[in-house]
Amino acid sequence: MLWWTVRDVISAVVPLAAGLVVFAFVESWRPWLGPLLVALAIVDVVHAAVVPSLRYRVHRWEATDDAVYALSGWFVREWRVAPLSRIQTVDATRGPLQRWLGLATVTVTTASASGPVQLVALPDAEATELAARLTAIVGRTAGDAT
Repeated sequence: MLWWTVRDVISAVVPLAAGLVVFAFVESWRPWLGPLLVALAIVDVVHAAVVPSLRYRVHRWEATDDAVYALSGWFVREWRVAPLSRIQTVDATRGPLQRWLGLATVTVTTASASGPVQLVALPDAEATELAARLTAIVGRTAGDAT
Protein backbone atom coordinates (compact mmCIF):
# COMPACT_ATOMS: atom_id res chain seq x y z
CA MET A 1 0.00 0.00 0.00
CA LEU A 2 2.91 2.33 0.66
CA TRP A 3 4.03 2.04 -2.98
CA TRP A 4 0.60 3.04 -4.28
CA THR A 5 0.41 5.90 -1.76
CA VAL A 6 3.82 7.30 -2.69
CA ARG A 7 2.99 7.00 -6.42
CA ASP A 8 -0.27 8.88 -5.85
CA VAL A 9 1.48 11.63 -3.88
CA ILE A 10 4.18 12.05 -6.53
CA SER A 11 1.63 12.22 -9.33
CA ALA A 12 -0.32 14.84 -7.37
CA VAL A 13 2.68 17.03 -6.55
CA VAL A 14 3.62 17.71 -10.19
CA PRO A 15 0.35 19.41 -11.27
CA LEU A 16 0.07 21.20 -7.93
CA ALA A 17 3.61 22.55 -8.25
CA ALA A 18 2.92 23.70 -11.81
CA GLY A 19 -0.26 25.40 -10.64
CA LEU A 20 1.61 27.13 -7.83
CA VAL A 21 4.20 28.45 -10.28
CA VAL A 22 1.45 29.88 -12.47
CA PHE A 23 -0.29 31.25 -9.36
CA ALA A 24 2.92 33.01 -8.32
CA PHE A 25 3.62 34.63 -11.69
CA VAL A 26 0.22 35.27 -13.32
CA GLU A 27 -1.61 37.67 -11.06
CA SER A 28 -4.76 37.85 -13.18
CA TRP A 29 -5.38 34.10 -12.71
CA ARG A 30 -5.11 34.15 -8.90
CA PRO A 31 -8.82 34.74 -8.10
CA TRP A 32 -9.92 31.48 -9.73
CA LEU A 33 -6.67 29.47 -9.68
CA GLY A 34 -6.22 29.70 -5.89
CA PRO A 35 -9.53 28.00 -5.01
CA LEU A 36 -8.95 25.46 -7.80
CA LEU A 37 -5.53 24.55 -6.36
CA VAL A 38 -6.99 24.21 -2.86
CA ALA A 39 -9.74 21.92 -4.17
CA LEU A 40 -7.19 19.89 -6.14
CA ALA A 41 -5.00 19.53 -3.04
CA ILE A 42 -7.97 18.30 -0.99
CA VAL A 43 -8.94 15.77 -3.65
CA ASP A 44 -5.33 14.57 -3.89
CA VAL A 45 -5.00 14.12 -0.12
CA VAL A 46 -8.26 12.16 0.09
CA HIS A 47 -7.25 10.08 -2.93
CA ALA A 48 -3.84 9.23 -1.46
CA ALA A 49 -5.41 8.39 1.90
CA VAL A 50 -8.24 6.17 0.62
CA VAL A 51 -7.42 4.63 -2.75
CA PRO A 52 -4.31 2.57 -1.87
CA SER A 53 -6.14 0.62 0.86
CA LEU A 54 -9.08 -0.01 -1.48
CA ARG A 55 -6.69 -1.10 -4.23
CA TYR A 56 -5.02 -3.50 -1.79
CA ARG A 57 -8.41 -5.05 -1.03
CA VAL A 58 -9.29 -5.75 -4.67
CA HIS A 59 -5.94 -6.95 -6.08
CA ARG A 60 -5.02 -10.58 -5.53
CA TRP A 61 -2.63 -13.06 -7.12
CA GLU A 62 -1.52 -16.65 -6.77
CA ALA A 63 1.10 -18.79 -8.48
CA THR A 64 0.69 -22.56 -8.44
CA ASP A 65 2.46 -25.39 -10.22
CA ASP A 66 -0.22 -25.17 -12.94
CA ALA A 67 -0.87 -21.47 -13.56
CA VAL A 68 -0.45 -17.88 -12.45
CA TYR A 69 -3.67 -16.16 -11.36
CA ALA A 70 -4.28 -12.43 -10.95
CA LEU A 71 -7.46 -10.65 -9.86
CA SER A 72 -7.81 -6.89 -10.30
CA GLY A 73 -10.31 -4.17 -11.08
CA TRP A 74 -12.59 -1.80 -9.24
CA PHE A 75 -15.98 -2.06 -10.91
CA VAL A 76 -15.16 -4.56 -13.62
CA ARG A 77 -13.31 -7.42 -11.98
CA GLU A 78 -10.72 -9.12 -14.20
CA TRP A 79 -9.54 -12.63 -13.35
CA ARG A 80 -6.47 -13.48 -15.44
CA VAL A 81 -5.08 -17.00 -15.65
CA ALA A 82 -1.78 -17.79 -17.36
CA PRO A 83 -1.27 -21.56 -17.65
CA LEU A 84 2.39 -22.42 -17.16
CA SER A 85 2.46 -24.25 -20.49
CA ARG A 86 1.67 -20.92 -22.20
CA ILE A 87 4.22 -18.75 -20.41
CA GLN A 88 6.92 -17.33 -22.67
CA THR A 89 8.86 -15.11 -20.25
CA VAL A 90 8.95 -14.28 -16.55
CA ASP A 91 10.50 -10.94 -15.61
CA ALA A 92 11.06 -9.23 -12.29
CA THR A 93 11.41 -5.46 -12.65
CA ARG A 94 12.22 -2.81 -10.11
CA GLY A 95 11.75 0.87 -10.84
CA PRO A 96 13.49 3.53 -8.75
CA LEU A 97 10.55 3.91 -6.37
CA GLN A 98 10.15 0.17 -6.00
CA ARG A 99 13.88 -0.27 -5.30
CA TRP A 100 13.68 2.45 -2.63
CA LEU A 101 10.75 0.62 -0.99
CA GLY A 102 12.24 -2.88 -1.46
CA LEU A 103 9.56 -3.98 -3.93
CA ALA A 104 9.40 -5.51 -7.41
CA THR A 105 6.88 -6.37 -10.11
CA VAL A 106 6.77 -9.83 -11.67
CA THR A 107 5.53 -9.84 -15.26
CA VAL A 108 4.39 -13.14 -16.75
CA THR A 109 4.20 -12.90 -20.54
CA THR A 110 2.17 -15.25 -22.71
CA ALA A 111 0.96 -15.07 -26.29
CA SER A 112 -2.36 -13.71 -25.03
CA ALA A 113 -3.86 -10.73 -26.81
CA SER A 114 -4.81 -9.37 -23.37
CA GLY A 115 -1.17 -8.78 -22.56
CA PRO A 116 1.00 -9.96 -19.70
CA VAL A 117 -0.11 -10.81 -16.19
CA GLN A 118 1.53 -8.42 -13.73
CA LEU A 119 1.98 -9.07 -10.05
CA VAL A 120 2.79 -5.62 -8.69
CA ALA A 121 4.48 -4.39 -5.53
CA LEU A 122 5.75 -7.71 -4.23
CA PRO A 123 8.52 -7.72 -1.64
CA ASP A 124 11.81 -7.90 -3.55
CA ALA A 125 12.93 -11.27 -2.14
CA GLU A 126 9.50 -12.80 -2.80
CA ALA A 127 9.48 -11.49 -6.39
CA THR A 128 12.95 -12.87 -7.05
CA GLU A 129 12.03 -16.27 -5.59
CA LEU A 130 8.73 -16.34 -7.52
CA ALA A 131 10.40 -15.47 -10.84
CA ALA A 132 13.04 -18.17 -10.30
CA ARG A 133 10.44 -20.77 -9.26
CA LEU A 134 8.16 -20.00 -12.23
CA THR A 135 11.09 -20.09 -14.63
CA ALA A 136 12.14 -23.50 -13.31
CA ILE A 137 8.60 -24.90 -13.48
CA VAL A 138 8.04 -23.52 -17.00
CA GLY A 139 11.30 -25.11 -18.11
CA ARG A 140 10.00 -28.50 -17.00
CA THR A 141 6.45 -28.00 -18.36
CA ALA A 142 5.52 -29.58 -21.66
CA GLY A 143 3.93 -27.21 -24.15
CA ASP A 144 4.77 -24.82 -26.94
CA ALA A 145 4.15 -21.56 -25.03
CA THR A 146 1.88 -20.15 -27.73
